[in-house]
Amino acid sequence: MQRTSHFPAAARRWLVPGLLAAVAVAGCSSAPPVATKPATPSLAGASAAPADEIEHKQKFARWVAEFRASAGAAGIDEATLQSAFDDVRFVPRVIVADRAQPEFTRTVWAYLDSAVSAQRVARGQDKLRQLRPGVDAITAPYGVPTEIIVAIWGMESNYGSNVGDIPTIDALATLGFEGRREAWARGQLLAALKILQNRDIPRAQMIGSWAGAMGQTQFLPSNFLAYAVDADGDGRRDIWGSVPDVMASTANFLARSGWQAGQPWGQEVRLPPGFDYARADDVRQPASQWASEGVQSMDGAPLPALEGASILLPAGARGPAFLVGQNFRTILRYNNSTSYALAVGLLAQKLAGGPGVQTPWPRDLQALSSSQVRALQTALNARGFDTGTPDGTMGPATRRGVRQYQLSVGLPADGYPTLDLLQRLQ
Repeated sequence: MQRTSHFPAAARRWLVPGLLAAVAVAGCSSAPPVATKPATPSLAGASAAPADEIEHKQKFARWVAEFRASAGAAGIDEATLQSAFDDVRFVPRVIVADRAQPEFTRTVWAYLDSAVSAQRVARGQDKLRQLRPGVDAITAPYGVPTEIIVAIWGMESNYGSNVGDIPTIDALATLGFEGRREAWARGQLLAALKILQNRDIPRAQMIGSWAGAMGQTQFLPSNFLAYAVDADGDGRRDIWGSVPDVMASTANFLARSGWQAGQPWGQEVRLPPGFDYARADDVRQPASQWASEGVQSMDGAPLPALEGASILLPAGARGPAFLVGQNFRTILRYNNSTSYALAVGLLAQKLAGGPGVQTPWPRDLQALSSSQVRALQTALNARGFDTGTPDGTMGPATRRGVRQYQLSVGLPADGYPTLDLLQRLQ
């Protein structure tokens, strides 16, 4: 089905001979390889009795039949349903990944060591040298810097070299059948069927992660429907094999999620002596107000003109501090992880030839394991500092509880969990 391209005609004329020709240089073929389907699986593994395997297959088949009927009633045509479900498979490793709760977590500096490695920076700079004119033409209409888009590209698929190998239909059908997140999986599966029906990608080439994220910048099907762009003008939105479509789609996502053109994501700053760490994260005010309170850039230049800026302390009072604004929060819309958003910003900064983090990380501190975080939450709740139901995950409620406890005992209220803090509580 042909569509009118969302990209200017003059730029499209350049893109076809230029950027599309560079796709091979960028390591992305015009279409991704056909995913090899796994053999018919068993939920319980090799030790399962044949009767259990048969029962499981029958239950999965019934779930698929029910969903197929509901999708047909929602407007998906029979040809699409046949393509999607005639050879659909249950994928056990999807369930293993979905249920996995890693006991040991990484510190933010360990995460950044990998995410913003010298190798990733060098490869990203090489990609920029190859593709800069075309990518700049793509991102300019959206007001999103090319370095930010390329940084996300690097984070999500190592610049297109790893888009995942699980058929999206199989992954989402597996998650829907398993049931833990059935409503979410059903919605994403219906969106995936609409993509197939629109003929943006064939079923065999619609591959991605175990969670259903697809393409070189890992869009969920619902986000694909909302934000994907046909930038090369071929009538298909192809985030698997078309670098122009990948760049435009990612820029469109950020632009429509609140990106402010002309503003930085943030920058590393120096905090004044006696800074009240309890004001980090939650307090938003103009950067000029932070400057009046003694917050300074690392090189002494004026702070950027950011409204609603906040202080980020990803490693607590002993680590680097960052002044972040709306564009940092927009990156969080892409992936709601502070470490991820910080990695995108820092990688983009280095791709542009800027500095890395200058303040040393407190590398002597250990990351708390999930069971230790759960113990911390339980201890805080017992002392009246509400963190919600203990779940082993550091979220906003847990950080607030940590801050409240730190204030009560005269510690810097940075909300950062440490082994020493846990031992104090115990």
